[in-house]
Amino acid sequence: MRKTHQTKPLSKAQPANAQNGKHKVAKVSQEKILQNLREILAYIGDDPNREGLQETPMRILRSWEKIYGGYKQKPQDVLKTFTEGSCEEMVVLKDIEFYSTCEHHLQPFFGTISIGYLPKDRVLGISKLARLVEVYARRLQIQEKLVAEIADSLMQTLQPHGVMVVCKAKHMCISSRGIEKHNAVMVTSAIRGAFKKLEVRSEFLEMIK
Repeated sequence: MRKTHQTKPLSKAQPANAQNGKHKVAKVSQEKILQNLREILAYIGDDPNREGLQETPMRILRSWEKIYGGYKQKPQDVLKTFTEGSCEEMVVLKDIEFYSTCEHHLQPFFGTISIGYLPKDRVLGISKLARLVEVYARRLQIQEKLVAEIADSLMQTLQPHGVMVVCKAKHMCISSRGIEKHNAVMVTSAIRGAFKKLEVRSEFLEMIK
């Protein structure tokens, strides 16, 4: 006799295309999602009713709470600024670890992000930079857009002299499928304001080596 399990309702996250609030997507019930996941398990060739997979659809849903938790956060909620202690020197937080999901293949990509900014009247609590990375990384993403969103949020909230963001990441969509290049690292950057000046950009790149 197969065990039955009660399912607890999960909090509703924004759908993938709702990053900017411009897209409306019909609501889907939790049971419908669970059924769809069971059908996917059957499609790939396994038996969703066998013991090891009976709870897998619910496990997937619960993992999405973390993996796609960025949809439930807003950048302005994590970017607390301070006027006290403000400076005119470059502020850098490097090698912020992140995990995200490629929106093209739903495969993970992960690595580090380094952020630098030149303050103007206001600074951030340093942990807020890492929290901002989480807001955008925990969504369906492409790496190019990820760095741009982080840079633009900082420019809008802090209004600094400039911002630069550099991301280095490995993508499972090219290591586990396709061309299967396991050591390839993609590097992207977003450059705003004063960092377009060679001497400023060079100072930042030297600091994050």
